[in-house]
Amino acid sequence: MTRIIAGAAGSLRLEVPKSRTRPTSDRVREAIFSALESWGLVEGCRVLDLYAGSGALGLEAASRGAAAVALVERHPAAAQVASRNARTVLGAFQGPGSAPAVAVVRQSVQGFLDGAESPPDAPAWDVALLDPPYDLSEAELAENLAALVPLLAPEAAVLVERSSRSPEPSWPSGLAAVRERRYGETTLWWAEPAP
Repeated sequence: MTRIIAGAAGSLRLEVPKSRTRPTSDRVREAIFSALESWGLVEGCRVLDLYAGSGALGLEAASRGAAAVALVERHPAAAQVASRNARTVLGAFQGPGSAPAVAVVRQSVQGFLDGAESPPDAPAWDVALLDPPYDLSEAELAENLAALVPLLAPEAAVLVERSSRSPEPSWPSGLAAVRERRYGETTLWWAEPAP
C-alpha cells in the first residue's frame, strides 16, 4: 500500500500502477521529505517529479505545501494512475485557492526537459525528483540531468533515487553532488546547482 505520509492529504491511499513501476517506500519518502523540509524546499516551492509513476513523490510535496507540481510520466497506464491520484490528493484541500497547481504530463522525461523553457522565460524548478526505472541506462540519466540544469532555481535540490547496485550518477558540469544516503536496496543521491 502506498499512501501520502503528511500534510493536507496525509494518510490518503494512492493507487499504484500494476506494472512497470517501483513505488518508493514510506521510509524512503519520509527521509526525502525530512531532508527537503530541513532545507526549506517544500512549502511554496515548484516541484518537478520525473519518472513519476503513481505520482507519490510529487503528490507528497503537494500535500506538504508545494505551490506547483509537475508529474512527468511516459507510460499511459501509469500516467492515468497519477492523474487519478492527483484528483484524490487535491480533493483533500479545503476552500478555493488552497490547493497547489498539479499537472500530469504524459511525455518522456527527455522530451519534456528538451521542450521546457529555461528561466527567465519560465519559472525555475526548486526541487527535481528523479526516480527512473532501474534499467534506465547511466547515459540516459546523464542526458536527463544535463537537460535539467538550465531549468533549476539557483538554490534548487535535485534528487536521484536508484538501486544501491547502481553507480553514482554522472553529474553534469552544472550540478554538484552534496549528499548520498542508502536505505537497503535504494540509494538517494542529492545534488545542487554548481556555482
